[in-house]
Amino acid sequence: MVMMGSLTISDEFLGTFVPIMVYWVYSGMYICLGSMERYRLHSKGDEDEKNLVTKSAVVKGVLLQQTLQAIISVILFKITGSDDADAATTQQLSLLLLARQFIIAMLVIDTWQYFIHRYMHLNKFLYKHIHSQHHRLIVPYSYGALYNHPLEGLLLDTIGGALSFLFSGMSPRTAIFFFSFATIKTVDDHCGLWLPGNPFHIFFSNNSAYHDVHQQLYGSKYNFSQPFFVMWDRILGTYLPYSLERRDSGGFETRPIKVSKDE
Repeated sequence: MVMMGSLTISDEFLGTFVPIMVYWVYSGMYICLGSMERYRLHSKGDEDEKNLVTKSAVVKGVLLQQTLQAIISVILFKITGSDDADAATTQQLSLLLLARQFIIAMLVIDTWQYFIHRYMHLNKFLYKHIHSQHHRLIVPYSYGALYNHPLEGLLLDTIGGALSFLFSGMSPRTAIFFFSFATIKTVDDHCGLWLPGNPFHIFFSNNSAYHDVHQQLYGSKYNFSQPFFVMWDRILGTYLPYSLERRDSGGFETRPIKVSKDE
């Protein structure tokens, strides 16, 4: 529980709605930065011309997914009954325990999303009717990160998040911080920018450039991993190395270094 004067807000409530708020605040930060042509992976003109869905439709799609996500989060917290404030406080005294829970949750969600994501590319029916909706954003931007078919959002993000919560054993209070962090990471991976000093680019090989490769036609059979690590791509041969080159017109461009002969 969090006390705000006479108002008491449960950790379950915060764990459900804070990540949603973080999504729009962090996305809004990128909008406020403006076009940032010097650091874009695609030009602003490409964003306007190549994408196959309007920005208003993207916003509506994301809000729908977040609504479903919130409903399932509330149900999950009710079922688990993880509202023991004393136990949660005791758990969070141990930084080692927190680190272990974060790492387990990251590995679980990465594993789940890799195999579901890859299967949606392999299965022509699922790709055509479900996953292709996300690939209408050929040129990604921040608030389009969660633009998916509702069923994909349920399978990939919501169930993946629920599994990471359950397997890691984290408390609802810890979940506030983990899912806010995961949300920021996901938005950043779709921001379409390569900003100098961005910590996500420094500490994670899975970043905005890595995901941009997958969004392009030449990379659609590669770089399925999301949102944290690239281990499954490397282990299972779907890792496509790339170079990041300056465009003459400004900004950057991802270029594949090699493609597997089997593809």
